[in-house]
Amino acid sequence: MNGETRLLAPLVPTRGYFPDFLTPAEGLLGMDEALAALRETPAARLHDELSRLAPAAGRPLPAWIRDMADGETRALGRLAGILRRYYEAAVAPYWPRVQGRIEADRAARGRALLDGGADRLLASLPPMMRWRPPVLEADYPVERDLHLGGRGLLLLPSYFCRRTPVTFYNPDLTPVLVYPVEHQAPRLTPPVPPDRSLGRLVGQTRSAILHGIGVGCTTSELARRVDVSLASASQHATVLRDAGLLFTLRQGNAVLHTLTPLGAALLRGARATEQAAGGPAPGGPAAVEA
Repeated sequence: MNGETRLLAPLVPTRGYFPDFLTPAEGLLGMDEALAALRETPAARLHDELSRLAPAAGRPLPAWIRDMADGETRALGRLAGILRRYYEAAVAPYWPRVQGRIEADRAARGRALLDGGADRLLASLPPMMRWRPPVLEADYPVERDLHLGGRGLLLLPSYFCRRTPVTFYNPDLTPVLVYPVEHQAPRLTPPVPPDRSLGRLVGQTRSAILHGIGVGCTTSELARRVDVSLASASQHATVLRDAGLLFTLRQGNAVLHTLTPLGAALLRGARATEQAAGGPAPGGPAAVEA
């Protein structure tokens, strides 16, 4: 992976400008779609964005990047291959954790939208962004204004974005604001061994907890949905979280629980078993609806 990192470093510096074509909108659909879109980047756009990168870097760009700026299609294919290898080594092994954290943030924003509309949603964003109608202010590396002009704003939580949000350099592109998700502080106590946690994942209450979480709920809501005490709901949620089936995001004085990809997959498997059997699986609990 060191080779890929070294090759990509001039294209994606740790701070400052980097080309917009590296983050195509098709990335929302997956890595394959993103790389396919990258390979189709028009030569004029490549030249424009990479030419802007050279003076920002303060030193000459590598020859293969200069070839790409000159419209060399093989250089663009090489970049796609480098990005693929980097993704498989540095991102794919950790993707369930990343995806779980992103889904937890999306659930929190969706809840804010349902509770109070766009105003509540924008006010719920992390503290480096401040909603002062009609302007969303954000800490940003440079002084800049982005006028929507009637266009919508796509909010994208990012696991890898740190400290400040980022947006496209080109104001004519679809307005997108990529903002950092809130990372939890490291645990001060040793984590519960996964095998022991999963061994405790037995019984109707915890299965009902998984069914009851839905698209996200607080501990109080979870207790009401499953008909258990607040303390019991909190205890069971802790066991599920230690087992990697649930993610907890603090919001003010409350916490919001959402399923991790592993928890959602377990729940889908349980439902498939129930459907195949024509009802609840033998010895298993019935689903508790929110």
